Amino acid sequence: MTEPDDIVVDDERLQEYEEMVRRQLALLGEDPAREGLVKTPQRVAKAMAWLTRGYELDPHEVIGDALFEEHHENMVMVRDIEMYSMCEHHMLPFFGKVHVAYIPDGRIVGLSKLPRVVEVFARRLQVQERLGEQIADAIEEVLRPKGVGVVIDAVHLCMMMRGVEKQSSRTITSSLRGSFREDSKTRSEFLRLAHGPSTW
Repeated sequence: MTEPDDIVVDDERLQEYEEMVRRQLALLGEDPAREGLVKTPQRVAKAMAWLTRGYELDPHEVIGDALFEEHHENMVMVRDIEMYSMCEHHMLPFFGKVHVAYIPDGRIVGLSKLPRVVEVFARRLQVQERLGEQIADAIEEVLRPKGVGVVIDAVHLCMMMRGVEKQSSRTITSSLRGSFREDSKTRSEFLRLAHGPSTW
């Protein structure tokens, strides 16, 4: 996985972003030249490049050649994948857990690749509903399984820090494809596993 210092940002774009942050600080009533804020524009520009690096990632490249022929016909699930993203409406973070499952159709994927697919789409400006759909679509397109299910359970700082200021509210979304949508038993098994207590 890419580390923060590995993100390559065009120098001209980085400088432009720094100027924008410097202007933002002034508009907020701060002095961008004071000691504690002198390097803030540079830090913010680099941080935003890291937080939105998903625009530079492609799920096909992330999965690479980690596809294996295997006649496994039962559900494969990776649950409790940590997810951090940025709400596109207020550019505030939302974060939580993603549960991903699929039923193979002659091919399986390396387990570590499922969290990497989540990362591709989470590290963009997002809404939770679309994030789940994009993860499910990518897995369906690359793996061609019999079915895909994605559940996201997240909290949104735009609801906690501002607006309604509800600290305990959680948003849960599901995206279902193939047998997860069409077969009620498969869907029930998936949702039971996704919402059930962790055994760890």
